[in-house]
Amino acid sequence: MSDVVISVENLGKRYLVGHNTTQIEQPADFRELISRNVSSIARKTQDMLRGRPLVQGDAVEEFWALNDVSFEVRQGERLGIIGRNGAGKSTLLKILSRITEPTKGRVRITGRVASLLEVGTGFHPELSGRENIYLNGAMLGMSRAEIRRKFDEIVAFADVERFLDTPVKRYSSGMYVRLAFAVAAHLEPEILIVDEVLAVGDAQFQKKCMGRMREVAHDGRAILFVSHSMASVQSLCTKTIYLEEGRVQFSGVTEDAVSEYLRNGALSSQTRLEDRKDRVGNGLIRFLSFELREFPSRVRLESASSGNPVVFRIIYASKTNHEVPVNFNVEIGIDDHLGNRISHLSNISTSQVLQTNRNNRGVIEIEIQNLPLCKGMYGFTLFSTVGGDVADWIKNAGSFYVEEGDFFRTGKVSPEGQGTFYMKHSFSSGSAV
Repeated sequence: MSDVVISVENLGKRYLVGHNTTQIEQPADFRELISRNVSSIARKTQDMLRGRPLVQGDAVEEFWALNDVSFEVRQGERLGIIGRNGAGKSTLLKILSRITEPTKGRVRITGRVASLLEVGTGFHPELSGRENIYLNGAMLGMSRAEIRRKFDEIVAFADVERFLDTPVKRYSSGMYVRLAFAVAAHLEPEILIVDEVLAVGDAQFQKKCMGRMREVAHDGRAILFVSHSMASVQSLCTKTIYLEEGRVQFSGVTEDAVSEYLRNGALSSQTRLEDRKDRVGNGLIRFLSFELREFPSRVRLESASSGNPVVFRIIYASKTNHEVPVNFNVEIGIDDHLGNRISHLSNISTSQVLQTNRNNRGVIEIEIQNLPLCKGMYGFTLFSTVGGDVADWIKNAGSFYVEEGDFFRTGKVSPEGQGTFYMKHSFSSGSAV
């Protein structure tokens, strides 16, 4: 008997996107208005009778979120799925979770599937935590006796005992995720699918989740795990698929897949942020671009060098609508190539005040003397607040590359792979007393 629990063959998912190619003008009279509406209704009726989806606009573009994706997952395997935003990761998981129908190809799944794709998936907001545990178990095909046997273990793992009889709509996002993961991982599905949702939890809970997923795999069940954290993927997954523009670019050993992902420039070293859609905030401050600049000349750089001064230059747009200058804060989180946070830059930490005027396009420059980063690729996240409210927040906003440099000004460099930071230090020797 085959131990393959998921088989995906030539999978594809197509979406139709409508565009208005002509300028929309006000109708000249009532007759023209009626004519337009009748034409639109006639076209949509024709599409419906032919079994085509209804799409707004006078031109239709095909967009393939996935195309010719094939792979297999065996019992006990922990498969990572990586790729930048829009690569098709979430679409793939929705198809495997039977939320979305594929356009072409075939998926064969053996066993029960438990999915944790986003906060709130599979829970009824009006029901209590207790009721949702039984509801989720029933959806997985578990008997009431089976759920009852695992109940105390689930509650202990999620640490929500005090709120067990509270409607989950009143839970925080962290509580929601803790309970959802505990249910999905403890009710013994043959296949566990987990998206980036675990990022909502704190570091201790994420570590606990990783341990639980290893236990699940050790019991012979399969795991599919999507994350932007390369450290998490490498820590958990034995095999990894790297998706790019809906196609499999690499499938194999996780370490090799991560290397390929980074080598292909998963993040742009000179990042244009103006068109990013996956941002959070009220828009009073909006990041437009990030660049490396030389110090003090301000000449644009393709990469920085260890030990040399560098300027992080951020262009932003302000929509504060205030006549007088408004204070705002900016933070940059710097991550290593595996997604581990290694440093945090903030004008709050340095007690420096940033101000912006109404509808202003401005620049922020962060000067770093003697850049202490070792050779390698580094990612960054941008975050800003105005009046205590989040104005703009772009996770995985981009990356920059650091070349090897003479940090100690001795003409010597440290061996590669010996860390992330340089530290100024000196040695002395003498006789032990």
